[in-house]
Amino acid sequence: MKDLQEATEKICELKGSLVALDALITALLQVMPAQARAELSETFERYAEMARTVLLHAPISEHSIAAFERDVQRTSQLLTTPADAS
Repeated sequence: MKDLQEATEKICELKGSLVALDALITALLQVMPAQARAELSETFERYAEMARTVLLHAPISEHSIAAFERDVQRTSQLLTTPADAS
């Protein structure tokens, strides 16, 4: 039972960390100049494709891959939405 409780606590910690990182990324994107966001968008797409290739060939759950795809899509939208429109 202790292992299950520790695992649950660790998952909750990871969720909190991800929410904090998400808030940071969103804030950074809002203050970046348009040109820098465009460059970051192109670079992000390349790195996301590399990560996608790694994930598809790794022993990882479909839930993890689905979460990756969802967050890549959300981040891509944040990068291409003008800062004053958000």
